[in-house]
Amino acid sequence: MENGALTKKQVLLYHCVEMEELARKIASESDCIHLHSINWRSFEDGFPNLFINNAHNIRGQHVAFLASFSSPAVIFEQLSVIFALPRLFVASFTLVLPFFPTGSFERMEEEGDVATAFTMARILSNIPISRGGPTSVVIYDIHALQERFYFGDHVLPLFETGIPLLKQRLQQLPQSEKIVIAFPDDGAWKRFYKQLGHYPAVICTKVREGDKRIVRLKEGNPAGCHVVIVDDLVQSGGTLIECQKVLAAHGAAKVSAYVTHGVFPKRSWERFIHKDDGSEKAFTYFWITDSCPLTVKAIVDKAPFEVISLAGSIADALQT
Repeated sequence: MENGALTKKQVLLYHCVEMEELARKIASESDCIHLHSINWRSFEDGFPNLFINNAHNIRGQHVAFLASFSSPAVIFEQLSVIFALPRLFVASFTLVLPFFPTGSFERMEEEGDVATAFTMARILSNIPISRGGPTSVVIYDIHALQERFYFGDHVLPLFETGIPLLKQRLQQLPQSEKIVIAFPDDGAWKRFYKQLGHYPAVICTKVREGDKRIVRLKEGNPAGCHVVIVDDLVQSGGTLIECQKVLAAHGAAKVSAYVTHGVFPKRSWERFIHKDDGSEKAFTYFWITDSCPLTVKAIVDKAPFEVISLAGSIADALQT
């Protein structure tokens, strides 16, 4: 019995076009993960013309699909594959969607607002059941904690986090540096403080002054420390920049940032790039994971950015 418990399952991993590099990294983490391909083509009218290679040979196998919903344009073709794979008599099906987009659109502030996070969760909740039972959906650092309750009973959401990878990276920094974790708002603190509890914390808060939202220091002391701002995602980066200014004004020796999802629409990562003109470098490091592959391609070899790969973590999750 014990030997049976130790045998790892062999997983066939399909992926969308954007995720090819991460899929290769995941496969290189484990002998039990084997890459398979899909022909992604389009008909003349622009609608997808898709073919799952080796469809006959995947019967009875554990199958996974690595998705990237980076824009509405690519979601339909991937959903078409995601809804087809579990029906091919597979032993189990796992969807790995590292970044759950729409996650920050979960609030209805007035009648008529559409909570698209709920729509996305409902779509994914209708993935067909495979022979092995409900589909597992692996998501990293979903934006709002209540979103885990948006999923129906026909899927099993598995909520993972990139924070252990950040902790490993922080341990590689010089011992002399006194690390303090800064949370840009109460939401980030609620989400992450338990996982980062052994570091001293600084909490920022946004206050309204007229039409402006101003970042203030709410509690903690960053003086003389290497302060790492931690959040789940970045869009324009405005809050991080304001937060950095406040921390520097309160005496932080260095400021770095970590976000699991570097969304950065409209190349907003450019405002963080170190310039060679001798100007002040606001962020020493800016760590992101490879959950948003288009950003990873754009920021390669550009300081202060450094990519911490989810590959090992995903390989482990595929054994769940």
